Amino acid sequence: MDLLQSLELPGDQLHHRWMRAALKEAQAAAEEDEVPVGAVVVASGRIVASAHNQREQLADPTAHAEMIAITQAAAALGSWRLTNCILYVTLEPCPMCAGAILQARVPVVVWGAPDPKAGAVESLYRLFDDKRLNHSVEHSGHVMAEECGRILSEFFQKKRS
Repeated sequence: MDLLQSLELPGDQLHHRWMRAALKEAQAAAEEDEVPVGAVVVASGRIVASAHNQREQLADPTAHAEMIAITQAAAALGSWRLTNCILYVTLEPCPMCAGAILQARVPVVVWGAPDPKAGAVESLYRLFDDKRLNHSVEHSGHVMAEECGRILSEFFQKKRS
């Protein structure tokens, strides 16, 4: 049994617990007028990093929730190798974030809403499944997808009005 399967509880209760924490980060992003994407990194049953998009606030195109959370987790754990971690993120990772996840050796990613315009896990690309790379990532998508997608939709509706 793989790591992802070993963590599943009836009704994906464990995944929902951590995804709710990522959604709180997404809400914090929305309140800061950032695209509402949130991420948490979990190790040994606890959150070791949590972040949300901060591209506008930091004027940094790389300040995606996943990138910041990976950096925080590496600092908290004292290693760039996040081999005992699970990343939860409210939106399917983009190519940049998927690349960082691969480089950090994150073994498992659980994501919420699909990203048809930039998703690099299943929507546009399948980087985590590419056997040519020296690391692979177990992944589970569409976890609480409705809730994760709703916060994005509401944010962009407000922007357009």
